[in-house]
Amino acid sequence: MNAPARRTVFPLPTDEQALAAPTAAWKVLTPICVMVFLEFLAMGLPLSMLPTRVHGTLGFGSFAVGIAIGAQSWVTLATRHAAGTRADQRGPRSAAILGLAISVLAGTLYALSTLSHGSASLAVLLVGRGLLGLGESLVITGALAWGVALAGRERSGLVMAWVGIAMYGALAVGAPLGVMLDARVGFVGMSVVAALVPLPGIAAALFVRNVRPVGGVRLPFYRVARLILLPGAGLSLCAVGFGAIAAFATLLFREHAWSHAALAMTAFGAAFVAARLLFGSLPDRFGGARIAMASAAVAAAGQFGMWLATSSTLAVAAAALTGLGFSLAFPSFGVEAMRRVPPQNRGVALGAYAACFDVAMGLGVPALGLVVGVFGNSAAFAVGGGTALAALGIALALRRS
Repeated sequence: MNAPARRTVFPLPTDEQALAAPTAAWKVLTPICVMVFLEFLAMGLPLSMLPTRVHGTLGFGSFAVGIAIGAQSWVTLATRHAAGTRADQRGPRSAAILGLAISVLAGTLYALSTLSHGSASLAVLLVGRGLLGLGESLVITGALAWGVALAGRERSGLVMAWVGIAMYGALAVGAPLGVMLDARVGFVGMSVVAALVPLPGIAAALFVRNVRPVGGVRLPFYRVARLILLPGAGLSLCAVGFGAIAAFATLLFREHAWSHAALAMTAFGAAFVAARLLFGSLPDRFGGARIAMASAAVAAAGQFGMWLATSSTLAVAAAALTGLGFSLAFPSFGVEAMRRVPPQNRGVALGAYAACFDVAMGLGVPALGLVVGVFGNSAAFAVGGGTALAALGIALALRRS
C-alpha cells in the first residue's frame, strides 16, 4: 500500500535565515508597524464623518451611505491579488510606498469633493474611497510580506500580530480624532490632515531594509489560492463574530434597553490588543493550528455568550471574550497558510489570505443582516458562535494534517 501523501511545507531560504537570526524582531517590525499605523490612521480619520457628510450634508439616503462605506472594502478585496503580485515581483517596499502615495491622493480627493454638490460631490468622494481601498491593499500586503521576509517565516505569526495591533490601534485613535478635527477645522481640514498622514509613512518605509524579490518559478494564482484555502476559510468563519459585534451589538443593546452600547466594541478592542501583546508569539511557538483551535473555541464562547446575555454587563464581558479569541485567529491560521506556499509566492498568498477577512465582512455581514431581519438581533451572535465552531473544526483538520 502506498504511503499517504504529505502536504509540501517549503523550507526557509538560507538568505532569510541569515538575515532573521541576528536581528531582534522589534527592530525589524517597528518601522513597518509605524508605516501601517499611519496608513490606517488616514483611513480612520474620515470614517466616523462619512455618514454625516453623505447623509446630512449631501442629502443622500442610507443606501448611499452604505455604498460610501463599503466602496473601500470592495476595492481592497478586488486588488489583493494585484498587490500581492507586485510585492512578489517588484519587492514589498515598492508595493507599500505606492499604496501610501495612493492614500495621499485619496485624502486629497476627499477635500476636493467639497468643491461640488450632490451627485458630483458623492462621485468624487467614492473615487477617493476606492483609491483608499487600493492603498490599503498595497500597504498591508507589502507590510506583511516585508515583515515575514525580514523576521523569517518562523516568526510570521508574530509579524501578523504586530501589524494587526498597528491597524486596530490606528482605527481606534483615528475615529475620535477625525470627529474632533471636523468640529474644529471642518471636513476639508480633516481631509487635508488625512492626506498628509501617509507621508511620514513613506519616510518610515525608507528606514526598513529592502528585500529583493525571491527568484524561482511562481505558482499560478489558482494554485496559491488552493493551498491557502483551508486556513483562509478558518479565518473567514472566525471573523463573522467580529462583523456581528461591529454591525449588531449597538442594535442588541437598544433592543434590550441596555445602556453603554459602545462598551461592547471597546471591550472587544481592548481584549483584542491585549491578547496580541501578551500572546502574539504563541502561534509561532506552538503551531498555528493548535492556537487556532483555542482561539476559535474562545471566540465561539464569546459569541454564544452575547446570544444568551441577560444584561449589558454579560454582553460586554462576552464581547471581550470574543475579542480575546478572535485576536489570535488571524496570525494562527496565517502561520498555517504561510507553511503551504513557496517564498516566491508569499506576497500573493498573503494578499489572498487577507482577502478572506474581506470576504467575511463583505458577504458575511450582509448575510447576518438577513438572519437578523427574520430572527432578531441576538440571532447574529448565534450564527457567529456557529461559524466559530466551524473554524474550530477547520483548525482541527489542519492540526491532524
